[in-house]
Amino acid sequence: MISFHQVTKQYSRVRAVDELSFTVNSGEIFALLGPNGAGKTTSVRMLLQLIRPDFGEIRYGNELIHDRKLDRYRIGYLPEERGIYQDSPILKTLVYLASLRGMSTEEARSSSLKWLEQFGIADRAGDKVSTLSKGNQQKVQFIASVIHNPLFAILDEPFSGFDPINQEIISGMIRELRNNGTTILISAHQMQLVERIADRILLLADGKELMSGTMDELREQSGAGQKLEVRFSELLHPENLTENDRITTVQDDDTGAWMVMPKSGVSLNDLLQIITEAGEIESLHSSEANLHDIFIQSFGIKTEVKSEE
Repeated sequence: MISFHQVTKQYSRVRAVDELSFTVNSGEIFALLGPNGAGKTTSVRMLLQLIRPDFGEIRYGNELIHDRKLDRYRIGYLPEERGIYQDSPILKTLVYLASLRGMSTEEARSSSLKWLEQFGIADRAGDKVSTLSKGNQQKVQFIASVIHNPLFAILDEPFSGFDPINQEIISGMIRELRNNGTTILISAHQMQLVERIADRILLLADGKELMSGTMDELREQSGAGQKLEVRFSELLHPENLTENDRITTVQDDDTGAWMVMPKSGVSLNDLLQIITEAGEIESLHSSEANLHDIFIQSFGIKTEVKSEE
């Protein structure tokens, strides 16, 4: 449905997007991930025709996206920075925004009430938006972005501001949208949620693709097949963990446990040797690397050992 081909965007001395190529297939949830400054926002703005690429092509289907007026009836957008009319009644706000997407007043009202019912706030339909909690305002914003059943939806940080229960509700609704025919591009920092709902994932670094694919393909590309959770009764040589370029390590501040992931080409025997030389092992557990682990390893995040006073 959407394709980037060698897309580049330069801001003064900063190349925000650098010869980036990827494809979002029709009927999938595609995750665009990366640290701050990776080029995610610039890519989204080019998709929405807010800015033009300096070089390369962006296509919607077979058409160049900047050769035609963006069909806003077919696209939904949830921005990271939220903004809805605070002094307007909730239902009136949704009906108005839906009408801008081509829905009739009757259709918009019926759909709005259905969505509000799903979110458990239908009884607040006549209240002003400002009377809602931050989380419920987020729900209204989410409804406004997808109420017109878009063919393509861009969801920027859709889980922001939600508690775990509502994060699960939003996750289910995003999957339902996909199942009903909406192609979705999502950007979020909640790795465990993205891993569960995304069909494919692209990791961006400095405006370029670092790796992309399904979770299994990302594990293969990163070499992060397994991770070890280690607890030490006595950590004798912490530098074995923090200064070894053959592994990636993160220490849990609450439990003190170490998550140790081997880099590509490091065998399990080598990994165990590194760990045993670091100190006296109290316990050790093995599990499959998840998206959070791959993200940490891919962007070279290392932990620092806190000195004990």
